[in-house]
Order: sequence, then structure tokens, then C-alpha cells
Amino acid sequence: MTDVDNKKVSHMKWWGWGNEGTAFHWKDKPAFAPFVLKAVGLDLHSATPAKAPAFEEMTIAKPVASAAFLKTLGGIVGADDVRTDDMERVVHVYGKSLRDLARIRANQVLRYPDVVVYPDDEAEVQQIVDAAVAADAVVIPFGGGSNIAGSLEPVPTEKRTIISLDLGRLNKVLDIDPDAGTARIQAGALGPDLEEQLQKKGWTIGHFPDSFTHSTIGGWVATRSSGMQSDRFGDIAQIARGLRVARPGGTLVIRSLPSTSTGPSVREMILGSEGRLGVITEVTAQIRRNAEVREIQAYFFPNFETGLAAMQEINESDAHPSITRVSDGRESGFSLATSKERKGADKFLAGTVLPQLMKSKGWAKQPGGLDNIALSFIGFEGTKEGTKFSKAIVDKIVKKHNGMGVGTGPGVLYDQKKFDTPYLRDFLLDYGAVGDVSETAAPWSKLQAVYDGTIKAAEDAYASIGIKGWIMAHMSHSYHSGACLYFTFAFVEKSDMLAEYDVVKSAIQQAFIDNGATLSHHHGVGVEHSPWMEQDISSQGVAVMAGLFSATDPKNNLNPGKILGAKPQASGPKAAAGATKTAAAKAPAARKPAAKKPATQKA
Repeated sequence: MTDVDNKKVSHMKWWGWGNEGTAFHWKDKPAFAPFVLKAVGLDLHSATPAKAPAFEEMTIAKPVASAAFLKTLGGIVGADDVRTDDMERVVHVYGKSLRDLARIRANQVLRYPDVVVYPDDEAEVQQIVDAAVAADAVVIPFGGGSNIAGSLEPVPTEKRTIISLDLGRLNKVLDIDPDAGTARIQAGALGPDLEEQLQKKGWTIGHFPDSFTHSTIGGWVATRSSGMQSDRFGDIAQIARGLRVARPGGTLVIRSLPSTSTGPSVREMILGSEGRLGVITEVTAQIRRNAEVREIQAYFFPNFETGLAAMQEINESDAHPSITRVSDGRESGFSLATSKERKGADKFLAGTVLPQLMKSKGWAKQPGGLDNIALSFIGFEGTKEGTKFSKAIVDKIVKKHNGMGVGTGPGVLYDQKKFDTPYLRDFLLDYGAVGDVSETAAPWSKLQAVYDGTIKAAEDAYASIGIKGWIMAHMSHSYHSGACLYFTFAFVEKSDMLAEYDVVKSAIQQAFIDNGATLSHHHGVGVEHSPWMEQDISSQGVAVMAGLFSATDPKNNLNPGKILGAKPQASGPKAAAGATKTAAAKAPAARKPAAKKPATQKA
């Protein structure tokens, strides 16, 4: 459809998120340092950040790949596109989770991919998959490298040749069906690239996850991603209508159809499969014409519980917002702390007028006072008439719940900063601190219990290891029956970063399950969340999934170890018998911690 340079493939920096030279800065945000000191006890004014790791100090084992096999791969894509140099292997070894980055910085990578291959098209992907299976090698698909659930990690004990199959050159929007409102898009297209191609024709995909700038549509499908405007556009599970997947022996084709009755959905099997069923090469996605109006309004509620009730009522109403998001008091305070210094009238309004309005509504007299106020962003997108209609309904509901609107100003800032959040993980690591996220989804009837239970579980975990920690949350992604809760947690390393991280992360994940929520809403399973799979989908659910993987990939060539762990159950009677163990047992720690702590300076 459009000319795209599909030879140049860009990657994030090898030791952190995003591009070289781009980072989070705090000195232009006067409230940020006091907030961090109060939250986790880290004094940014006196702490010394660690320097960026030196690549020449990395210990990288020689690749396990025969000359004959490399020649075979070269015959498919060309010798120049078969890479075994150290930088390529380091860039492709992990995603960008806290664990991934800590191990990279500490030079504690247990297993690297042996070869990185750059195909130009689907035909070459198919040939690579077939050659890998014939040679009993492992294939790990690589999109943008943004995953934070361990979905890219090689099995540490793998003895076979591991191929990182980089889809970055499959980056085109191939064509658009304007009547159906769909576009055929190659799986390696990064968010900004595919959106730019669609925008030139007056369309948008409407899918904007936090990782948008560094993730691909194939990766979105492989992990069941959700974008910030999912209330209007749907999750990727709704957006992806057709799929093409390179599998051993041929290409699996799911045609783009509005609905089908063709037995168990193979499309749904591919969604969230994380490379276990093949390499996604193409997605036919729902797209929308650019909206006449797009705006994000900001609101405040006296507290998070009231905000949740308002979001539920908005969802049940005739309004059709694109975003419904409300933060708890902790995250609202964090959001305000990341604002740059205000001046003049803006400073007076935010620092004097707004607090006085809140006090006049009686918010200062509630438990926790104004520290418990809940900041909300609600997006409106569509025609002038449609957005006006929806906003009138929302404003009425907000007023009913003792909330108040503060206009589009904060919403503009939210829109501008929405893709910057992942840089905070690197920033905290520089100071020997952990910053990470866990997200879930639950019915409206259980959201408050999930929230309360998770906050308590994290605080108890911090107390058990003697650490001053922080946890905050927001609700987003509303559905008919419930919504997503997204938690961010942080602490300063005490003695062993990953061991301490496992205690907190595991407590949060277990709290999700114990309170009736799921292990993940949109980050996928990978290896981080696989210990909770049986508790989430039942022992029989695990048995069915293990049978699927075993039947479709009998030699474990396709991204082994993901979703069900490094040694998934075999299919058959023995597997079914073994799968009947009770799901009541608590999940183990997400992962075993590394032997040594990361080489970051302690604050």
C-alpha cells in the first residue's frame, strides 16, 4: 500500500527501555523528589545513580550453531541477514521486564539466542520455521522486544540451537478494505509505523498500549494486548479479525470475517499464544476512520471507591467514551508529583483554587482527607453530536457521585506523557530501586475487594522482608461485566533485589487469584505468570492447553517454556491424572532469583 524501508530495523537500547539518549528526568518536577522520599525512602538529592552498563564487560557464551545450519539459514535470507554477533544476541535475549533488565545490568544472562535471523517476507519466515524444525532447533519470534512477562526468554537449560526470528522487516500495511473497515498489516509493523501508514489514508487502528512506540501488531496479538482506548476500539482480541501464522509444514490462515460458527475458535487459540503455536506473519485488523472530535477530560472524585462506582455507572449508561480511567489517591498523588513547575495563573488555580473547591465539597473531612482524592481521565471520540451526547451523560454521572470536572488541560498532559511511563523502570534501577507493574481484571462486584486485598498483600510482603515499599493503582479498560486494575509497586533494594522482588510480585499475583481476579489482563503469561495458570484456568484447562501444545509442537521447537512452564504436561491419560491436583495450593515465587544482585548503586 505504501513505500516503507523494510531493510532498516531499529531496536531499543540493549540495557533498558526506549532509545539511547531518552530517559526520565526529575529535576524539572519540584514535587517528585519529596514524593519518592516519602514513598520508598529514596533521597534523590543525595543518591548517586549508577552509570549505564558497559557492553564490553558483558560475558557472552559462544553461539551453539553449526556452520551447516547457519549456511541453511543464509540460503533462505542471505548470509548478511544471519547474525551471530554479540550485540545482536544481547538485544534479542530478553524483553524489558524488571527481571530482564536487572539480569542484563548484572551480566547474569543464563542463555542467549545463538543466531538472529531477519526475513524479508512471509515466505522466508515459513522456510526458517521448517528448517528449524527439521534441524530440531528452537524458534523464538521477536517483534519490538517490549514484553515484560518473560515471553522472549530462552529456556536456560536449552542445548539446541536457538533462533531469534526478528520480524522487523515485515512492517507494511499491505492493503485496506474500506467497506469492511479492515487492513492487512504485516506482523512486524511497530505501532507508530503502522499508524502513520493508516493516517495517510484517513484511518486509525485505535490500539495504543503503553508500549506503542516499541511494540508490534504481531506482539500485540501474541500477548492479547489492550490499548488505552479499548473502551471504544476494543482489545486486540476484538481488533484482530484475520491471521496468518507460519507453522511447521505450512501457513495457518484465518480469514477476516465478521463472525463464524466453525467449531472451537482457532483464531482465539492464536491470540495470546506467545509463539507456542507458530510465528504470526500477518494480521487483518479492524480500523476506524479518524474521528471528528477527540478529547480527554479530567475529573476528580473524593476517593477511589466513589470513582469506581462512577466508572461502573458510566459503563452501564448510553455514553460511549473511549477511555474510562480513575486512579486511587496514591497514584493521583504520583501523577501530580510528576508535573513540571507551574507558574502564574496556572499555579494559583492548581495550588489554591482547586484545593479550596475540594474542601468546599467536604472532601477534606473524609478519612485520609485530600490525600485520598481520585484523579480520573475520560476520553471522548467521534462526531461532534456523539461526543457531546456522551459527555453530557458522563458529566451528570460525575456530579451524582460528588465528582467535579477540571477540563481538558490535565487530559492533554496525560495524552502527551502516556508512552513515557516505562522509562521510570530504568530510572529507579539506576538508583538501586525496583519499579514494576502487575495488572488484572475482575467483575465489577469484586473490583474493590481485589484492590483492597492486593494493597494489603503488597504491604504485608514489604513488612515480611523489612522494606519500605509503595503500591498504587488505577482502574481502566471497562467492560460490561467488569474492568482492569493496574498496580504499580516500588521499593529500594535491601540486599538481594530479585529475591525481594519475588516476594512482593508473588504476593500481588496471589492476591489477584485469591480475590477472584485473573493473573493478567493484557501483559500475557510468559514465564513470570505461569505459576498461577492452574489456579486461573483450572487443572483441566491446563491439561487441554498442554495437549494443544504437545499435539501441534511435539518436539517443543516453538518458543518452549512459555505459558505452562519449561516442562509442560504431556497429553494423554497420565497428564490428565496429574492435572487433577487441587488448584488451591499457593503458587510458588514467580522465578528463582539470580545468584548475585544487579550491579546498580544502592541509594
